[in-house]
Amino acid sequence: MADRRPIESWLTDMDGVLIHEGVPIPGADAFLKKLRESGKPFLVLTNNSIYTPRDLHARLDRMGLDVPVENIWTSALATAKFLDDQRPGGTAYVIGEAGLTTALHDIGYVLTDHDPDYVVLGETRTYSFESMTKAVRLINGGARFICTNPDETGPSTEGPLPATGAVAALITKATGKQPYFAGKPNPLMMRTGLNAIGAHSETSAMIGDRMDTDVLAGIEAGMKTYLVLTGLTGPGQIENFPYRPSRVVDSIADLVERI
Repeated sequence: MADRRPIESWLTDMDGVLIHEGVPIPGADAFLKKLRESGKPFLVLTNNSIYTPRDLHARLDRMGLDVPVENIWTSALATAKFLDDQRPGGTAYVIGEAGLTTALHDIGYVLTDHDPDYVVLGETRTYSFESMTKAVRLINGGARFICTNPDETGPSTEGPLPATGAVAALITKATGKQPYFAGKPNPLMMRTGLNAIGAHSETSAMIGDRMDTDVLAGIEAGMKTYLVLTGLTGPGQIENFPYRPSRVVDSIADLVERI
């Protein structure tokens, strides 16, 4: 595919692109350093809604990766932005961790289990039968169903864990109500992220390790897309999808000189 206008801003996924199981991927530090020195707007994205940007900044810093707080964009922030646009000053019953509850508090939302406007489902390591039952009853009672992301599993050192998409499926089965997913592959997450850094899709690129979330979201947001082969999608799987990234590279190290 021919190159379009020069890339003036970069969005990159975190897990599988910059880090893998808590260890930086070779080239990640050089890529981030080059971005900071260039002065070009950039964001590090994650569908994981557990952590606040400040938490993620500290976690990355311990790994030797310097990403300023304002350059981190999570599905929790995208969800909060969506709800603030849809119903400012609303109420929500939340299943999730500090990343999600903090994002909703910051936009002025009241978190409650009494007749909320929304049930908002995010990532947590402690999904409980009690909280899922409460969510089902509130949705049946008229609350709108929102999810931070559709990922069905998440990574851990012991193996895959059930994630937001899997729990959302359970709640959908019990209520008959489909959720609205704010995170990738919804291009909403990309567009709100681009707006946050004053960037335009025509001159932006998305780097990811998953065809079904990162690349799809980038394509639908009108961005150039790079697939790295250090994460979930292997080279033999690309042809399984009806769309293709703009470029396929071995790792983030191959993109340092493109900045």
